Amino acid sequence: MFTGIVEELGTIESVEPLEDGSRLTISGPVVTQDAKHGDSIAVNGVCLTVVTTEGERFTVDVVSETLRRSSLKRIAAGERVNLERAMALGERLGGHIVQGHVDGTAVLRGTDEATGLTSFDLPGHLAHYLVEKGSITVDGVSLTVVEVVDGEPARFSIALIPTTKDLTTLGRRAAGDEVNIEVDVLAKHLERLSAAQLAAQSAGGPAVTGDNGGIREAR
Repeated sequence: MFTGIVEELGTIESVEPLEDGSRLTISGPVVTQDAKHGDSIAVNGVCLTVVTTEGERFTVDVVSETLRRSSLKRIAAGERVNLERAMALGERLGGHIVQGHVDGTAVLRGTDEATGLTSFDLPGHLAHYLVEKGSITVDGVSLTVVEVVDGEPARFSIALIPTTKDLTTLGRRAAGDEVNIEVDVLAKHLERLSAAQLAAQSAGGPAVTGDNGGIREAR
């Protein structure tokens, strides 16, 4: 579990093809301070498992499914990446709950000079998870949605403060760049619960609310 508060900008040292994916070697002096085999580190918002560590470098394996769903399929040596270690229990949740399970990618449209808002195109099927003033993760950065426009592709906008531009890859992105997107997991859970309730109602009976207010299937 992560918070979407990037700890440092790492650098891709090498990309090694594997039979079912790639192995990345990444330098990151902050995240490697206590990293060990089996730990989780978010790389541009993708939760990956540490394979080896050596000094300020660590390696991770990226399977083909992750490459297919994320922008890591185009990552190359020399690129900078956002890094965040898994959240420790009891720490402050500075951003929002981030799983590191990327839902898809979006494309940077650009920044409106008049409003200062940065906008992205994303697949239409992800747009209904976004709400104004809700949370979204872009390349592992916890951000607040300013505006959502439905369509195919859909569009959303965010406001980037100077600190975020300076300390993450978002300040280095250009129009046309692909970024990783993770929608709010709470929205996905609510969608599933609502779908179960509607299915129970359409089957001939109302959904039943339990003593704790939770929805259970009507019998």
